Amino acid sequence: MSTSFVFHSKAQTQKDDNLEFFDTVINNHNQLFQMSCIPSAVEMILKYYKVVDFDFYGLQKEWQNKADGSFRDFDNKELYGITFSQKFVLPRDSSFPVDSLFQTIENELKSGKKVIISLPADGGWHMFVICKQTPDGDFVSYSKLGSHTLILRNTKEIVKKSNGTEIMTYRTPPGM
Repeated sequence: MSTSFVFHSKAQTQKDDNLEFFDTVINNHNQLFQMSCIPSAVEMILKYYKVVDFDFYGLQKEWQNKADGSFRDFDNKELYGITFSQKFVLPRDSSFPVDSLFQTIENELKSGKKVIISLPADGGWHMFVICKQTPDGDFVSYSKLGSHTLILRNTKEIVKKSNGTEIMTYRTPPGM
C-alpha cells in the first residue's frame, strides 16, 4: 500500500491561487464588440486586480467598434490606480528585437504581472493577456471572442513568425 500527498509551499500556493483567480476573471469576462479587444484586455487586468467588478465593461462600451484604435490609446494612461504603457512600437521585420521582447515579458511575469500582447488573427490583430510561462519557456496567452475563451500555448512561435509585435505592460501602486 502506498500513500501519496502533495506539498505546496506558501509561495507556490499563492501563485496557484493567483492563476486560478485569473482563470475566474477570464471565464467571467466577455468581449462585447468585434473591435473591442484592446479595452477588453485592459478590463481583464483591472478585474484581476479587483479595482473593478466582474460586471465592469465601461471601456468596451465607450470604445465599441472603434476601428482606428491601438495600444497608444492606453499608453501612459492611469485607470483605477494602474498605469498602462505601450512597448516595442517598432517595425515588424527581421531587425525586431524578439529576444528583448521575450525577456521583457518574462521579467513582467516573474514580478507577478500579466502582459497584454497583440497577435495576428484572421488577417488582422487580436489582443491577448499573457498570464504565465510554461516549463519549456513558452508563454500562455488568453483572450475572449464574445463569451468564447481563446487560449494559446505557442505565443513565442506566433511572435517569431510575425517578426515581432507590440505589448502593453502596467505599473501598480505599492501594495496592490
